[in-house]
Amino acid sequence: MNLKDAHQIRNAVNSGEISARDWADAALNRIEVADSGLGVFLTVEPATVRQRADAVDRAVKEKNLPLAGVPIAIKDNICTRNLRTTCGSKILEEYIPPYNATVISLLENAGAVVLGKANCDEFAMGSSTENSALRVTRNPYDPERVPGGSSGGSAVAVAAAITPLALGSETGGSVRQPASFCGVLGLKPTYGRVSRYGLVAFASSLDCIAPIANSPKDIALLLSVIAGRDDHDATSAPFEVPDYISELQQSVRGMKLGVPREFFGEGLDPEVQSIIESGIRNAESLGCEVQEISLPHTRYAVADYYIIAPAEASSNLARFDGVKYGFRSAEYGDLIDMYKKSRSQGFGPEVQRRIMLGTYALSSGYYDAYYGRAMKVRTLIKQDYDRAFEKVDALLGPVSPTPAFKIGEKTSDPLAMYLSDIYTVTANLAGIPALSIPCGFTKEGLPVGLQVLGRQFQEGTLLRLAEGYMQAYPVSGPPMKY
Repeated sequence: MNLKDAHQIRNAVNSGEISARDWADAALNRIEVADSGLGVFLTVEPATVRQRADAVDRAVKEKNLPLAGVPIAIKDNICTRNLRTTCGSKILEEYIPPYNATVISLLENAGAVVLGKANCDEFAMGSSTENSALRVTRNPYDPERVPGGSSGGSAVAVAAAITPLALGSETGGSVRQPASFCGVLGLKPTYGRVSRYGLVAFASSLDCIAPIANSPKDIALLLSVIAGRDDHDATSAPFEVPDYISELQQSVRGMKLGVPREFFGEGLDPEVQSIIESGIRNAESLGCEVQEISLPHTRYAVADYYIIAPAEASSNLARFDGVKYGFRSAEYGDLIDMYKKSRSQGFGPEVQRRIMLGTYALSSGYYDAYYGRAMKVRTLIKQDYDRAFEKVDALLGPVSPTPAFKIGEKTSDPLAMYLSDIYTVTANLAGIPALSIPCGFTKEGLPVGLQVLGRQFQEGTLLRLAEGYMQAYPVSGPPMKY
């Protein structure tokens, strides 16, 4: 049974050819084979999965469903009613939400079967999924390497053919980078395209829920289900959701593509650069017009992001105080001591680091110098993109400066880890959509993704380019280890 194609599964279940229960059993069997070596899931409840699949089988007797019986992995910072949601953190290790995130309700209404909760960096803070307090997730192409982060578990679930679809979240590249490292597609939608209700907040002005799949067609299918206005989320955009599937059929000939010169500077691995440049030439061969452009404020992006994101995180994570829910220290004196010990013992080192950075940036006397100035730089970065999109329809470049690195290689050097986000954070700062497309493999057999960035609410343009590219240049590489 092919667990890599959501359309195939949906069609088989709607037609009665194969039941949703059969697909659920196949996915659960795949977990038994692969998960102990890869560390994908934090929570799976097989009985609940089968009950849900049985309910879908009954429902399709009455009507076709857009995601009938399709197993899907959910990043463990998206709330699922009565299913543990930990954010990869000790502080929420036993938390069971009493409600669904909006995207989960939409998925269930469409007939999808939530298979389980996928591992992630703690509170989505990281680029390797090594910051999870609960387990290590490994790259299916080389288990000694990271899968990327923070949505590493979600990317591996799709790459290793456990599920055809997954949801991750994006704050600074947390879907595109693991998609690149694992050889799948990951789309960061425009800020506001998908409801954030039920996504545990990291940085509220940057966070997005984002789909992962093996094909542009399946990304389009998943996005069409979860996108749209939500009254529970005031930041969700009141715009009609396009027919993404039909947009895939349009030609890319004549599309104008820009290549930011700032994406090809110091720090870019030569082999990655060669693969990306080959990908750009491939896009040009499809009839696209390619030109060099400039995003001059890109040089400030990482510094800007690592002021804004930690500042918002320090505010959002103040709610985890050991009082109403979550971890509480077993021994403490007064109330302040309980706060201090619960947060010190419950949060991991990276989360503590970002809370401290953010609290400092927001503190009296420093707000204007740090957070206030960072928001001004963010505006300049957004204006760079606005000017670029006056000339081109989309931009091309690398997702990450390197392929997947070894587990433990960067954990002692936070700055080196932060620089992994150098090509991805600008899309979040500007609020624009961006997509990682499988582009090739290194000599060591590691996947490399080509990044495509577009105008706000033009996800269809990115998917159209991805479909044209992947039809003309399908990527095949070494077999995965799992």
